[in-house]
Amino acid sequence: MANNWNIPKWLEDEVRDRDKVCVYCGCEFTPVKISRKSAASWEHIINDAKIITRENIALCCCGCNASKGQKQLSVWLQTRYCKERDISPESVADVIKQAIDKGL
Repeated sequence: MANNWNIPKWLEDEVRDRDKVCVYCGCEFTPVKISRKSAASWEHIINDAKIITRENIALCCCGCNASKGQKQLSVWLQTRYCKERDISPESVADVIKQAIDKGL
């Protein structure tokens, strides 16, 4: 997974250490060759590529990233995609819970 988002190496390493599974659905990441949908992808929790902080950068699976798209986090968590996968404010990773607590 190439870093095309201007994420500094130190932050990329920190996020990779923190996010071992999808921050939304919790699936284990797979190599793209095995499944594109469950491959890791960079996520801007707030959809602004200029916000490059440990609070806004996460790793999620391509399936969740494609579903969330440009939707606000609180809106996306109400979608059928999330309901069908039991993705809720209570089930997501801590970095996402912190964003929810801030009303994002």
